[in-house]
Amino acid sequence: MISLLLILFIGLAGGLAVGSGFVAFLSVLGIIPRLTQLTKTAGFIRLYEWGVAAGAIIGGWLSLRNPLLYLPSFAAVPIGLFDGLFIGLLAAALTEVLNVLPILAKRIGIDDKLTIILMAIVLGKVFGSLFHWIYFVHH
Repeated sequence: MISLLLILFIGLAGGLAVGSGFVAFLSVLGIIPRLTQLTKTAGFIRLYEWGVAAGAIIGGWLSLRNPLLYLPSFAAVPIGLFDGLFIGLLAAALTEVLNVLPILAKRIGIDDKLTIILMAIVLGKVFGSLFHWIYFVHH
């Protein structure tokens, strides 16, 4: 019973952490408004927001279910095109707002610790990826 509660707690904590990061990424950095500025499609901002929210919900649900899709091979072309388009536009919008982290650090008074914070983020991603590939792939 205790192990089940621990698993539930860890799952909830992980979900809250990822969800918080996702919301911060979208709202604090202003990714969606900047994306609409770059593409000159500000009239469709609600569709962008609904698309991102629906994608996060559906993607989360699919990652829990691990479905197999039996699609014809030619379906990979438009799916890959839309995936690449989304990643490219998101990367373009992100590069436009990357100056947020130094400004935020300066405003909250930790600008002298910015290198440490960035190294913690990088090392956390590296060790998290290594843990995933070493532990989960081989077990």
